Amino acid sequence: MDPVPSTPTTPATPATAANLPDLPVLQADCANCFALCCVALPFAKSSDFAVNKPAGTPCKNLQQDFRCGIHTRLRDKGFQGCTVFDCFGAGQQVSQVTFGGRDWRTHPGTARTMYDVFPVMRQLHELLFYVSQALTLPDAAPVHADLRHALAETEQWTRADEQALGDLDVTSLRQNINTLLLKTSELVRAKVPGRKKNHRGADLMGARLSGANLRGANLRGAYLIAADLTGADLRTADLIGADFRDANLRGADLRNAIFLTQPQLNAAQGNPTTQIPPTLTHPTHWT
Repeated sequence: MDPVPSTPTTPATPATAANLPDLPVLQADCANCFALCCVALPFAKSSDFAVNKPAGTPCKNLQQDFRCGIHTRLRDKGFQGCTVFDCFGAGQQVSQVTFGGRDWRTHPGTARTMYDVFPVMRQLHELLFYVSQALTLPDAAPVHADLRHALAETEQWTRADEQALGDLDVTSLRQNINTLLLKTSELVRAKVPGRKKNHRGADLMGARLSGANLRGANLRGAYLIAADLTGADLRTADLIGADFRDANLRGADLRNAIFLTQPQLNAAQGNPTTQIPPTLTHPTHWT
């Protein structure tokens, strides 16, 4: 695969919904999916899942119509992990585009390939989410041309057939795009005044960060499990890959946080005073 070019070749302008290319929907549409997350993926008995389930085996709660039998009671029944997960729209893309509406029950010959392709498609959709967000950031203009190239290439892969997707070196694609996302982060956070904290990949599990000034901080891949971030300022912080499981975000300010996703919010604890980007929503379990 050719690497993403490193030198902009066209003028860069911030992306909007109007000038971005047509992209697949980047959030789950379960009504148009064959419950792939409930079948293709494994889970282990833990605080997130009540039982063990191997990959390729339907969850015991899955009904014949591909709906969850305990959807409204997942947390009460010990399936908190299901309420956190989001496929970024990969499920319906694989179900309706890659496999043209052929489901694994009535076309069992598609099952194994469908299960293998689903995680690949999820990575593609996640990359589209990050790149399209980067293109909305004016301070990242120097890399917008490269980002547009990466966006177009990734979007093309989402329309590939199952054989091509199975052969795709998605790790290489991620590495190329991550270089651009790192540069995006540096450009955007450089505009934040003052010294920025660098906690990239840091173990901050259970850390007491109530009221902390983390504006413009690098929190890429940081472990913030059960951290106390009440009232913390996380504006313009790079949060890509940060683990927010059971982190306390009550009253925290995450406006303009870079690369924050809905699954990260779903994994955390918050309340109505938690400020988040307008493109995301307050999880229903936040009180």
